[in-house]
Amino acid sequence: MSSRQRGERPLRQGFTTGSAAAAAAKAALNLLLTGSAPNVADIPLPPGAQPPGTSPSGTSPQEARPPRGNPPKEQPPANQQPEIQPLAAQPPRVPQGRLAVPVAGAALEGDAARAWVVKDGGDDPDATHGATIACVATLRPEPGIELDGGNGVGRVTLPGLPVPPGQAAINPAPRAQILLAAQESLDQAGYSGGASLLIEVEDGEAIARHTLNPRLGIVGGISILGTGGVVKPFSHAAWRATIDSGLSVARAAGLRVAAFSTGRRSERLLMARRPELPERAFVQAADFFAHALRQAAATGFTAVAWGCYFGKLAKMAQGLEYTHAHAEPTDFALLSRLAGEAGCPAEVCAAVGGANTARHALELVPDGPLRQAFAARTAQAALEAARGFGGPGLEISICCFGFESGVLAVAGAEKQRAREGR
Repeated sequence: MSSRQRGERPLRQGFTTGSAAAAAAKAALNLLLTGSAPNVADIPLPPGAQPPGTSPSGTSPQEARPPRGNPPKEQPPANQQPEIQPLAAQPPRVPQGRLAVPVAGAALEGDAARAWVVKDGGDDPDATHGATIACVATLRPEPGIELDGGNGVGRVTLPGLPVPPGQAAINPAPRAQILLAAQESLDQAGYSGGASLLIEVEDGEAIARHTLNPRLGIVGGISILGTGGVVKPFSHAAWRATIDSGLSVARAAGLRVAAFSTGRRSERLLMARRPELPERAFVQAADFFAHALRQAAATGFTAVAWGCYFGKLAKMAQGLEYTHAHAEPTDFALLSRLAGEAGCPAEVCAAVGGANTARHALELVPDGPLRQAFAARTAQAALEAARGFGGPGLEISICCFGFESGVLAVAGAEKQRAREGR
């Protein structure tokens, strides 16, 4: 479906659960500090988020590379969707690096204040679209902000996620966004103390059954997510068309090497690793592993470089054409076999086979030569799958970046570059 097929209008943006929680936090604190809560909360985007509608060079997404973020999730069948009432509020207004989010209501509860926001996924609704996300705020005399999840917010029970076991499932980017919004309220009111914030989601435990949270060991509710703060609807067909356009523009400029990434962070790292390539060579292929390779070959490229993290590398090693988390589960039996081929002992291979996430599987392999060998073997399997999609005329290299820093594994032409110190 193209961006014009819903009522012949551009698809409407929404905001993430992280932005909803940040807006609720700011409104609740404003009620405590000033006696009134805003109808619309003006909040910061998460640190480092790209203001929607721009690329690093200041051009529009149509003029640059594919839009930031992930392609939309496949929508489950209607009988698996929570019942959602249409949202009457206007779509969020997005100034430079900020977001205006409608506040549905606020009320005092003794010494605390509660404010709530109805999460609006725009024209890319998922299981959390229409959920009521609230923040219960109390003031503290000492500086600092405490943040936790309450009813309807999941709690992490297994390793391998960005949040450690035992903590509320509030991912790092939205956590930072909520804290920034709350500190703005304290500063604007001239309050020198701090605050305690409790994020809640009405019916969050029921909504979470329509997500991957139960499979990932997140219990009791949904996760608070959103690296960019804004939900950008973008259909699979439109995303593939944008990949095609990026490749066509690069070839028209005489380029013969395309540099694919699965997201914004991996693109930045790949750009730093391949400084000889012009910006036009870089195309965010997201989860469209097979399509990007086939199109590169069809467009006349002679070489392709991939940049990714281990989670996507594992999906590539499975030979999946589309690597989104909701499309196919991670094949832990394959990872266990690859760990064995890398020389891991039987007990480590068994642990990998029972891992919770691909990252967890990687972390179960002892750090050092064994982990490097495991990552390298996975990268080689991904390279073999990539060659099957791209064909014999395409030189393919893969660079998998570490979750914290550095390069985790290389395969294909990247191995030669590593040997030569390039």
